Amino acid sequence: MPHHTPLIGTIVAGLVVAFIMGAIAHRLKLSPLVGYLIAGIMVGPFTPGFVADAGLANELAEIGVILLMFGVGLHFSLKDLLSVKNIAVPGALVQIAVATLLGMGLAHLMGWGLMGGIVFGLALSVASTVVLLRALQGADLVETRRGRIAVGWLIVEDLVMVLALVLLPALASVMNSADGAGASALIAPLLGTLLKVVGFVALMLIVGRRVIPWALHWVVHTGSRELFRLAVLAIALGVAFGAALAFDVSFALGAFFAGMILGETPLSRRATEETLPLRDAFAVLFFVSVGMLFNPSIVVEHPLPLLATILIIVIGKSIAAWGIVRAFGYANVTALTIAASLAQIGEFSFILASLGTGLGVLPEDARDLILAGAMASIFLNPILFSMIVRKHERADDEGEAKKQPEQPRIGHVILVGYGRVGKLIAARLHERNVHFVIVEGDAEKVEEAQEAGLTVVKGNALEDKHLLAAGICEARHLLIAVPEGFEGGAIHEHARHLNDKLQVIARAHSDAEVAHLEGLGVPHVVMGERELAGRMLTLCGVR
Repeated sequence: MPHHTPLIGTIVAGLVVAFIMGAIAHRLKLSPLVGYLIAGIMVGPFTPGFVADAGLANELAEIGVILLMFGVGLHFSLKDLLSVKNIAVPGALVQIAVATLLGMGLAHLMGWGLMGGIVFGLALSVASTVVLLRALQGADLVETRRGRIAVGWLIVEDLVMVLALVLLPALASVMNSADGAGASALIAPLLGTLLKVVGFVALMLIVGRRVIPWALHWVVHTGSRELFRLAVLAIALGVAFGAALAFDVSFALGAFFAGMILGETPLSRRATEETLPLRDAFAVLFFVSVGMLFNPSIVVEHPLPLLATILIIVIGKSIAAWGIVRAFGYANVTALTIAASLAQIGEFSFILASLGTGLGVLPEDARDLILAGAMASIFLNPILFSMIVRKHERADDEGEAKKQPEQPRIGHVILVGYGRVGKLIAARLHERNVHFVIVEGDAEKVEEAQEAGLTVVKGNALEDKHLLAAGICEARHLLIAVPEGFEGGAIHEHARHLNDKLQVIARAHSDAEVAHLEGLGVPHVVMGERELAGRMLTLCGVR
């Protein structure tokens, strides 16, 4: 058997080149998505050198779409959406309509058909989940009111796009074959598709909500982490494939509902963690496969349509979003945040472009314009976000001061991490009335600590502003309870730079981590395995 099979060559070339270009993009402070798309262009048929197998890349991309949509479902929160529904729902719908009409106008000038214009406009109307969330996280805005509006807005956009992906094949089929056969020729297939979707949704909500959590809980009680990881992947891929096979609906909808049902269970966080590496790997291959479809000659052959496409994405729909938010009475900084967040396109745009081209309703030039517009908007978005939003990052759009923990007393303890070990430490400190502040970045753990009545600073302890908010300059002890020893070493260096008299106690899991922490000057390193061994020997009388 030859070692350089097309499948292996495509995966290796895609991942290796994507890593190199993604690293370069990260170094230039751009989204890694730009690097992945450029990697696809480099291994695609329109550039010299190695050419990956486009057919295999598209099949691998389908797995990426399934896992991406599964991830969207895992993070779907009806509670978060309902809290901002009055602005997110009408705002997203109106903004989608405006952007779609702008896209249809450009499509009309280009001489494309009605269906091509609709698909083109829809592809320009929906923002990238990855880019938007990373922008909000970088500006520490996810938990603010404007951050929740942006995320809620994005959820509505995602739901509209899921519906569009389901209806587009039936609509395209009817419009390509109806030839004036009357309204019934259009209504009957659409009703059939809607009935299939309703049947699938009903099955998932009635049966799936019971069977899937039950199956996962059974797997958890086996104690096998490998089996749990396999179960989550089997559910994501199996439900997506079964939905397409039995109900003739898209992989995307099946994967979304599988993720949404899992997202309602207590195991959702673990499911997210276990599938994240594979999801990221196939998502990268998805972006690479999209880049392979891009023909760079579009920049030379259609410069004005490309400029118009970029203006619709970055300016047109952003102005629409800003106007909608202002019309609902929100502050200017909130409107600017939403506008900047949405000034890009991503995953759903690629999926729509690929589907539209495959159905024969979207010209290849339109697909290339969408891909080029996505690359340009992803490139410009961090710059735009920095110019507009970060000037106001300390401003509160509702006139309320951002909540900070109470000012700690001098000589207090700072505890980094509220996981299994951190909770035990916090409980003991609380019992003994020792004043301490927790620094934790995970939203669920922060909420859990706050419900327990503890003082918490939400954020990464590697950022000075969060350590300062916890009172690092006045603290006497820093307890680093995060499980990664090398991360603990980086936190120690940041903390000692702010307070060189700080007494640091760090946690380690291996001899290498202990050596690393001691080499950085951490005075006290606790290795769990050593403490367990010592305690067990003490209990059996061996000292």
